[in-house]
Amino acid sequence: MKRFRTSTLDQPLLLPPSLHDWLAEDHLARFIAEVVGELNLDPILETYRRKDSRGAAGYHPEMLTRLLLYGYATGLTSSRRIEKATHDSVPFRYLAADQHPDHDTIASFRQQHLEPLARLFVEALELCRRAGLVKLGNVAIDGTKLKASAGHHRGKSHAKMSEEERKLSELVMRWMEEARKTDAEEDARFGKGKKEEDLPGKLASAQQRIERIQRAKKELEEEARQRLEEAERECPRRKRGRRPKNCPEPPQPTPGERQARDKRKSRLKKARANARQPKRRYNFTDPESRLMMDNGQRRLVYAYNAQAAVDGHAQVIVGAELTQDETDHRMLLPMVAAVEQAMGGKPAAITADAGYWDTENIHSEALQGMLALVSPDGGGKKDDAEEEKRRSNPTMERMRELLKTDEAKALYKQRKTIVEPVFGQIKQARGIREFRLRGFEKTKAEWKLICLTHNLLKLYRHAWLPKRAGQAA
Repeated sequence: MKRFRTSTLDQPLLLPPSLHDWLAEDHLARFIAEVVGELNLDPILETYRRKDSRGAAGYHPEMLTRLLLYGYATGLTSSRRIEKATHDSVPFRYLAADQHPDHDTIASFRQQHLEPLARLFVEALELCRRAGLVKLGNVAIDGTKLKASAGHHRGKSHAKMSEEERKLSELVMRWMEEARKTDAEEDARFGKGKKEEDLPGKLASAQQRIERIQRAKKELEEEARQRLEEAERECPRRKRGRRPKNCPEPPQPTPGERQARDKRKSRLKKARANARQPKRRYNFTDPESRLMMDNGQRRLVYAYNAQAAVDGHAQVIVGAELTQDETDHRMLLPMVAAVEQAMGGKPAAITADAGYWDTENIHSEALQGMLALVSPDGGGKKDDAEEEKRRSNPTMERMRELLKTDEAKALYKQRKTIVEPVFGQIKQARGIREFRLRGFEKTKAEWKLICLTHNLLKLYRHAWLPKRAGQAA
């Protein structure tokens, strides 16, 4: 008869005498623990040094940082799920040193130290550079939509809010009139007595809703006014009147200048229409999120446009930014600046798809000293007038000719294989499709935290460790 090993649940176990016996030598959790020991956590620790030492001892910031970085690296970003994992997941239990901080502690630590945690992105880049994973040969730029922590049903347009405000105001007036009639009847029957000064609960709730709607409308109107002022500065009115006789004929604008002028005029026209009636939908859960088309889900969602600049050597993210704009055409120069700031130098070549094309940006001094390859042709089918404008734009023609050369063609062909798999690794492999935090500044920092852990995973798969690097040196 075949013999089996004992599998009774009552079998007494001798637990490992050391936490290090719980995991394999090459486990990701061990790597995270060692790398966190190399990162500069002084900005976080300094906030605790300024406080007195009264009260119970707190959880060590290094341990909480380990939990957050491992959580984001494995797609576990919920503080409640991280707390649970410290009980039933061996890697989390190892990183927590067999302690169990509650979800409020984890969430508060992330909120309080979000900026210092985001700044670790640059330090992780330095580790990648030391490991030889960054060459700055071909850096590809692209963006992806990450869903905001906001419900779709919580969004309303300016017109819808005005209609709701009107209905609520009428309802409050009716309730107030009914309350006055009731008070008068009771006074007539029982005599005047002491009355409550506070409004009934439903009236107070309705008035709070009206005030919230009014603030939201004011925000939309102020935003529309600022955009109009910006568009008017970009496209000032020309002075009317006759030109003096001795004044020379002004030079004729080039096709590129005419196209840029037409774009500014179009933006001004849209800004004026938007100032009269704001078109943007306001989300009451995360007011700073924007309604965008998620091409992956093929539907409109409240989201942010997450930007990444990826080095072509090992798909390390060397620049990470966030924008509220659905389109990418304004982000070419900010992304180049982000790469230069993080790496201390410019890449040899930078590639981006047609969504980043802007004739004025291509002529910017910020792109000097590098080979900037941005496709001027993209999107759907254009009408004849639009096609004629594109053909008559000399900057577009020069870029088309450049992209036909063997060197540029080979570099631009790599763009998709460099940057798009990174978004797949983040959104599909790790399952990070939505921000946990709300507000533009917080989600911007959280995006850098996501990109930081992407780079740490690259280091881990490269089998690089600080100790080994120090020994090799």
